[in-house]
Amino acid sequence: MSSCKTPHTTELVKTMDVESILHMKEGLGETSYAQNSSLQKKSMEAMKRFIIDSALAVYASKTPEIFTIADLGCSSGTNSLYLAEEIIKAIHERSWQSARLTSEFLVFLNDLPTNDFNAMFLSFPEFNMKFKAGIELQGGSAPSVYIAGIPGSFYGRLFPGNSLDFIYTCYSLHWLSQVPLGLLDSDCKSINKGKMYISNTSPPAVSLAYFKQFQKDFSLFLNSRSAELHLEGRIVILMLGRRTEDHSDKSTTVLWELLDRSLAIMVSQEIIDEEKVDAYNVPFYAPSAKEIEDEVHREGSFVMDHIQAYELSTSTGDPKEDARIISMAIKAIQESMIRHHFGEAIIDTLFQIYSGLLSEFMVKEEIKSSHLLVVLRKSC
Repeated sequence: MSSCKTPHTTELVKTMDVESILHMKEGLGETSYAQNSSLQKKSMEAMKRFIIDSALAVYASKTPEIFTIADLGCSSGTNSLYLAEEIIKAIHERSWQSARLTSEFLVFLNDLPTNDFNAMFLSFPEFNMKFKAGIELQGGSAPSVYIAGIPGSFYGRLFPGNSLDFIYTCYSLHWLSQVPLGLLDSDCKSINKGKMYISNTSPPAVSLAYFKQFQKDFSLFLNSRSAELHLEGRIVILMLGRRTEDHSDKSTTVLWELLDRSLAIMVSQEIIDEEKVDAYNVPFYAPSAKEIEDEVHREGSFVMDHIQAYELSTSTGDPKEDARIISMAIKAIQESMIRHHFGEAIIDTLFQIYSGLLSEFMVKEEIKSSHLLVVLRKSC
């Protein structure tokens, strides 16, 4: 809850309950996250070697009988078990080459309670069968793999102390635990009128509010993981980030601004109320590499083994197809929050407009997304 004062009273304004509202579009249908997470998969493929090498480094330093892995923010699409499988295969191959006893593997899949965990569990028997068949085809004996679902927010403790060897989180940590406080003036009016995120027209107080919420959340994330990881355990983070220290960096704001324009068109067509649009803010923050480094140093439990900012092109060479892919991906991610705030009726019209604006934009200019890869090692 946040408060703002009117001349005669103090009014409490509810903030979005992210934990109960935010979830990727469930199921396997055309509009589901499972069918619209190709952009995330592309980045995971590009950075897969860093993730696997970090897990191998932990295994080489410990060679535990049971290697425990946690995927934080696993969602329920085709990406859910992809990295876990690659990590297990790499460790199994390394242990076979060195004639060591292969570990058993325990994989914890974490996401908010609203995640479609059933879809993941239903896919596990097929995953396990293909995994074992692949290794046995090469003449080896497949290790035992156990899967457990852990519902809950990673902005807090999820596991017992010193219980994990390796943690990875892909495209989850740019989501904040809540919409930042401080986005309303003393009369309960938005100070970021017509915008759902930071833009180049936002007053400095908006950027500051988002930055403070990021600091609070990321510090809590690091503290919680420090308690759960074994000494020398690693965390690998893939997330959206900024190339510069400018909070309105175009690579992280352009998709939000086009969604702002889509809502403004619907206001002009009297489909939705302007006040409703002004009141909508997203619980999102794309940090810079320096902001990550500063928070890691401040928390003190981790050494930063690697940090890298990089860009990925979203282009397939066909602007209309690119616009369709991006629009479907944003819809799969944002639909639950938009539906909660505006209602079900606007969804299809909103994303028809959004796809059109994206297409117009991408005919003129390619959209490149900015990402961060971070590798942390627990040092104390």
